Amino acid sequence: MSYQKYGIRPQLVERVKIKMKNPVVKDRIRLLLGNVTKYDLQDRVKVRKLVKSAAVILQEQLTETQEEQVIAFVLGQKIDPNNTFHLLKLWSMFR
Repeated sequence: MSYQKYGIRPQLVERVKIKMKNPVVKDRIRLLLGNVTKYDLQDRVKVRKLVKSAAVILQEQLTETQEEQVIAFVLGQKIDPNNTFHLLKLWSMFR
């Protein structure tokens, strides 16, 4: 899995996937990310804020190291939220 190359533990990913099945949590995350652009997802400061906000919504206590790993992963994926191929690639990575 690509995220493991960044040091992100599968246990964290599984916890987040379970929490995302809660419709309230999913809607809050959707609101957080609804207007995010590909430029936002290449800005380390904005990604850090998004990761911190998502962690609060998901009630996940991330260490500084985990936070940096997630930030590096997001920056490394060069995600364009308007590109269906990018979204399908991410979806297949985490299903």
